[in-house]
Amino acid sequence: MPPGALTQVLCHLPQIDDPNLLVGVDSFADAGVYKLRDDLAVVQSLDFFTPVVDDPFVFGQIAAANSLSDVYAMGAEPKLVMNIVCFPSKTLDISFLAEILKGGADKVQEAGALVVGGHSVEDKEPKYGLSVTGFVHPEKLITNSNAQVGDVLLLTKPIGTGLILTALKADLAEEEEIKTAVAAMATLNKEASAAMIQVGVSAATDITGFGLLGHARELALASKVALEISFGRVPLLPGAIRAAGMGLIPGGAYANRDYVADGLQTEGIGELEIDVLCDPQTSGGLLIAVAEEKAAQLLQLLEAKNVAAAVIGRVTAEGAGTIKVTP
Repeated sequence: MPPGALTQVLCHLPQIDDPNLLVGVDSFADAGVYKLRDDLAVVQSLDFFTPVVDDPFVFGQIAAANSLSDVYAMGAEPKLVMNIVCFPSKTLDISFLAEILKGGADKVQEAGALVVGGHSVEDKEPKYGLSVTGFVHPEKLITNSNAQVGDVLLLTKPIGTGLILTALKADLAEEEEIKTAVAAMATLNKEASAAMIQVGVSAATDITGFGLLGHARELALASKVALEISFGRVPLLPGAIRAAGMGLIPGGAYANRDYVADGLQTEGIGELEIDVLCDPQTSGGLLIAVAEEKAAQLLQLLEAKNVAAAVIGRVTAEGAGTIKVTP
């Protein structure tokens, strides 16, 4: 669902007044956080979507990695997960569902969490994801609302999955482009999360359906700061620019552009670059705001963990909630 439409819906929900609710629906976060004890808070999230690749096992891996991402973005450790399944059992062989669940279980095991159940419904189109419960110390919780002026912005995965998947549907994606995009989507944000916990960062969010600019916009609004992002520094998946140049823009990118329009400033950037930055991501990386004096340490640690992170910009001012994009 487009981010603007979600905003219109969520504003009608009742306000919750509970001192133990650390993160709720009134924030820009994708997970809720509730303090159980002074040393323990529970993080709750869920996500599911339709297949993005033909291989059911790989689809299960990607969907699970995507579902776990919100918990990792908050510096929490996934503990328990439940499967969310929609499946056309009357028209599609049940073996496909078995492979999807096996792919999901593979990533849950890699995360060190446990599958403890789930829920399924009959549907015309397969959908799969997870409800995830994680644990975090309340004082070590990382949100998207504490970025500080002068912080450096790091991105831990290349963007462009929406463009590559759209090219795939049009039979215009090259084999290596697909392979690289699938590998990125199936990669957990586990190591990236561990690195930012170890170093200590100001704020973070994961990059998924709202695109890099959409999620950066939410971080800017939640933190009441302005951001500057250099397009030339943003890591891109092979083929992303080519797909954008052919006009293979996923529909969600247009909704994302509308969402960021009133807070977006550009300098020397064309429409193609903005299309790429608004490309909706599946199981994207983490956008991290970290103090400048810690940035080199974080990059070094991420590299040691085989996470190909890049500095893409910085936090420039208080209060604005805007994003400036430069070459």
